[in-house]
Amino acid sequence: MTSDKRQMTNITQPSNFSTIDQPSFPTCVRVCQNRTCKKQGAAKVLAAFTTLAIPGVTVTDSSCLGQCGNGPMVLVLPDMVWYSRVQPDEVSLLVEQHLLGGQRVKQMLYYRFHS
Repeated sequence: MTSDKRQMTNITQPSNFSTIDQPSFPTCVRVCQNRTCKKQGAAKVLAAFTTLAIPGVTVTDSSCLGQCGNGPMVLVLPDMVWYSRVQPDEVSLLVEQHLLGGQRVKQMLYYRFHS
């Protein structure tokens, strides 16, 4: 009986494998380049992103993100963070604060998805 008790005690001890590695997904910034966003300056926003070297982040153009009239729209994946009415001169703030610093840029968040 004492050997069973000892085994039960060992079960409750922390294992050497207490940390499970979660899969990590690369960060991707998608900048809408569809008709309405393009009229609102999305090409310049995309250009502003591509001039910056952002380690571990892929920046790509996107077809319509479905939020026409609120652009230029920027979507950060896998975080699912949406930014609206992004201007080229705001890209460096978004990069520094969100992509490098891990903090959302509150004043740029898209109100329909982030309140």
